[in-house]
Amino acid sequence: MRDRSRDAHCNGIGWGRCLDPTLFRFALAALVLFVLGGLPAIAQTDEIQVYNAEIAAPGMFNLTLHDNYTPDGRTVPAFPGGLVPNHTLNGVPEWAYGVTDWFEAGLYMPLYSISSNEGAVLNGFKLRALFVSPDAADRSFFYGINFEFSYNARHWDPNRYTSEIRPILGWRFGPVDLIFNPILDNSYQGVSRLDFAPATRLAYNFSKEWAVAAEEYDDFGPLRGFLPVSQQSHQLFAVADWSGEALSVEGGIGFGLTSATDHMVLKLILSKDLN
Repeated sequence: MRDRSRDAHCNGIGWGRCLDPTLFRFALAALVLFVLGGLPAIAQTDEIQVYNAEIAAPGMFNLTLHDNYTPDGRTVPAFPGGLVPNHTLNGVPEWAYGVTDWFEAGLYMPLYSISSNEGAVLNGFKLRALFVSPDAADRSFFYGINFEFSYNARHWDPNRYTSEIRPILGWRFGPVDLIFNPILDNSYQGVSRLDFAPATRLAYNFSKEWAVAAEEYDDFGPLRGFLPVSQQSHQLFAVADWSGEALSVEGGIGFGLTSATDHMVLKLILSKDLN
């Protein structure tokens, strides 16, 4: 969604040889710290997006506004004291800064909801570190890894501290993009309880400005044993993107594929470079 720097992709060599060694060391250290923690927590959603490894240019500040609304969803909270998804708006401003051509730092604050059972509430904040292959917009194969660390209000998540590890794998075939984020959610209760919640995007780019996509967001449950299918979350979104010089817009409508998933969710993402 953000305006991104561009360059030629690594032709003729393997992707592993193309990986920046500094990026690899940073990402590996963060991964070790993350995995020493452990479990997933299934909670509300403030950001519905598949990451494509594109980041703000070095020295660039970017603001992205995430909002999603559930016109037809679950009428009971996911845990005692939680928010009811039905007729609830969730959102967050995402403040990002391009540190290098392979590293972007981010802050999500404030997370907020206007909920059907609690009214207007604040939900906490998140810190983000995103490591990517430089100039991902011009590569036929691109990759990265994102780490998020969250402080949660009790009505937002039953765990005060949670985190996310989001690998990014993507391929381009002419105007078609295929992107996979095999996400692991963590609430620090053991490696076997990490929660597998992948996100996938298949997009067709009509031009540099316009694209349409199908996105799927899933939650299979903990690695030690996936939940029964009826208790898993699977949601399919139809998405349209427009990228201009001053502003990028992504909108979509999602439909639940299981009884444990909200039946319909609307999302809107607005992104703008600030300098």
